[in-house]
Amino acid sequence: MACLFSLRRLRHDQRGISAVEFALISPAFFTLILGALDMGHTLYMQSVLQGVMQKAGRDSSLEDGTETAQQAAIDQSIKDSVLSLAHDANINLTRRNFRDYTAAAQATAEPFTDTDSNGVCSNGEPYQDNNNNSVWDKDGGDAGQGGAKDTVVYTADVTYPRLFPMATLIGLPANVHIKASTVLVNQPYGDQASNGSPVARNCT
Repeated sequence: MACLFSLRRLRHDQRGISAVEFALISPAFFTLILGALDMGHTLYMQSVLQGVMQKAGRDSSLEDGTETAQQAAIDQSIKDSVLSLAHDANINLTRRNFRDYTAAAQATAEPFTDTDSNGVCSNGEPYQDNNNNSVWDKDGGDAGQGGAKDTVVYTADVTYPRLFPMATLIGLPANVHIKASTVLVNQPYGDQASNGSPVARNCT
């Protein structure tokens, strides 16, 4: 009889139920909170990266932006801004120059004969070197800042570990990959250089 009474009393005893309920929902709750923080950090990183890229692009378009030392300083300012938010970030910065906005927007590969049908200019395949840089360019541009009046695509490719490594538990990759680009025209500090006539070459 006493045992039956104890069971009835236990059935109606709700002390500690909040702790049990919290233990059940806390994994999902904390995953949601950490996921939101991680997403917020990524969006903030993207915003900062785009902002510093635009400023760096404007600085690069000036005449002294063609100088190697000045470009290195501009690149370093971007890296410093990114690394202040993600210490282990891997940052790859590239400059591609084109004759004009249209060429930059189209990013059309230099014409070539794709004998092996792999979509790239392979060893020995003939191509037309439109910008005379002795390299087949899949976007039709050339590496570097270019010269006066050239259109430049300045790109930053950044990879860094997630803010909260446990994000991999819900299927997210361990690293965040963000990218930002800016397209600007170099100042008309001189006449635009001529590429000369296209030359037929073979890929190596």
